[in-house]
Amino acid sequence: MEKNSHRARQLMRILIDTNILIARENHHIIEQELQTLLRVVQELKHETLVHPKSIEDVRRDPNEIRRNITLSKLNTYQILEHAPRPSTDPSYIEKIGNPKNINDEIDDSLLFAVHKNAVNFLITEDLGIQKKARKLNISDRVLKIVEALDLFKRDIPRAIKLPPSLQGTTMANLDIEDSIFESLREDYPDFNIWYTDKAREGRNCWIYRRNDGSLGAVLIYKMEDEANENARPPLEKKRRLKIATMKVTYVGYKIGELLLKLSFEYAIKNNISEIYLTHFTRKDDYLVDLIEQYGFNKVSTIHRDWTEQPEDVYIKKIFIEKKDIRDLTPLDISKNFYPNFYDGIKINKFIVPIQPEYFRLLFTDFPIRQTTISEFAGDFIIEGNTIKKAYLSHSASKKMNPGDILLFYRSGDFKGVLSLGVIENVEYDMQDPNEIFSIVGKRTVYSFAEIEKISQEKTTVIIFSHHFHFKTIVEYDKLLKEKILTGPSQSITEIDQEKYLKIKKLGGIDERFAFD
Repeated sequence: MEKNSHRARQLMRILIDTNILIARENHHIIEQELQTLLRVVQELKHETLVHPKSIEDVRRDPNEIRRNITLSKLNTYQILEHAPRPSTDPSYIEKIGNPKNINDEIDDSLLFAVHKNAVNFLITEDLGIQKKARKLNISDRVLKIVEALDLFKRDIPRAIKLPPSLQGTTMANLDIEDSIFESLREDYPDFNIWYTDKAREGRNCWIYRRNDGSLGAVLIYKMEDEANENARPPLEKKRRLKIATMKVTYVGYKIGELLLKLSFEYAIKNNISEIYLTHFTRKDDYLVDLIEQYGFNKVSTIHRDWTEQPEDVYIKKIFIEKKDIRDLTPLDISKNFYPNFYDGIKINKFIVPIQPEYFRLLFTDFPIRQTTISEFAGDFIIEGNTIKKAYLSHSASKKMNPGDILLFYRSGDFKGVLSLGVIENVEYDMQDPNEIFSIVGKRTVYSFAEIEKISQEKTTVIIFSHHFHFKTIVEYDKLLKEKILTGPSQSITEIDQEKYLKIKKLGGIDERFAFD
């Protein structure tokens, strides 16, 4: 008997949150993308399942007509039999908390199926489930619809991939009646007046347009050099980048992450010490959930005369001092104060070879020529949008740990060290392609078929955050001359602190962001 056939290894079990199967008002785009996803999954012969708890919930619907329609839809899906029960695992409840109501019980049961590996992935738009998934360290297996669609359609060669594009423009070129602004009109009674005034000022923005021309994402920004006396406590006078508006509806393409990355780059190039935004925080708020992952903290509130709810003020420090990172681990420095990082003797440093075709996909912002912020527009590959990325290797080294530094050496054409990243997580000796795919799915440039080939040998899976490209490529000849390498870089190579400092100096990493 064969250990694994190609088809058996390719089979995935995908749990569907039934809330996304029920047509909801004003969710036509999600519904259309869901239908495309289900067709792709069916073509790949993966299993799609619904949880028995979801079926029970539908049967409690007092509206008989709606209940029968929903049940008829769910009858086309296989039920997850013998679904594991959260009550059997006290440590699971301890990590995510006791359910407060029946909806929490259902959500926790769905997530527990992923946690116990009864399924490979859970497809859901529920932010609460996604937050709990991060606590359990399984967030890369809990996907939004568009994330799952992009992930699985890579293995269908005839599927056309239309990567998102960002454009630099001004507010005057946008349609004030675009649906992306509807929630802002609800929060701010004078939004249209404000918008018209700022458009006349020539206020700049970065946008992403859907295929139909409507806005899928927008970030409106301005530079400030003043105090904010309306905030409690007040914001002192300081040079800041204000994100006046940031709205993302096409979250699966990591455009929100890309917009933040772009704002960080803009702040650095313009010597702006802080970035801030004001926001009426809601329950399960996507924007807050996103910005907090990259170091924004609530520091103040503003009370408006038209509403009882205070507007929260979130600030991110770009330039920090040693006192800001006192007692933090190297990994915490990278997470809480990105793009700052620790590069002292407490951590290891590694040169990591990467082929040109994969480098181009993973680091889409690498400046082959010197590109200005205003030119930072065009088509983007989804994997390249992310700050957090994935790398797979057959290296025998097992010395890599969270917080360690990766120096990416592009082989082939450039033959030099180009980029720096910080390890967030590393897994060794993996050979199950399903498990590898589950870990790296949102961030990798590899299709499942490629992962199958790679995983025939023991594989190291590295999740890392990309911090900087080098100002100057540290070329192979220079690496030999400085005795940093003794031959071609063909596998992950550990280097000592002295050699790292030589690369850092030769490459021109900005010392303002490196702490030892």
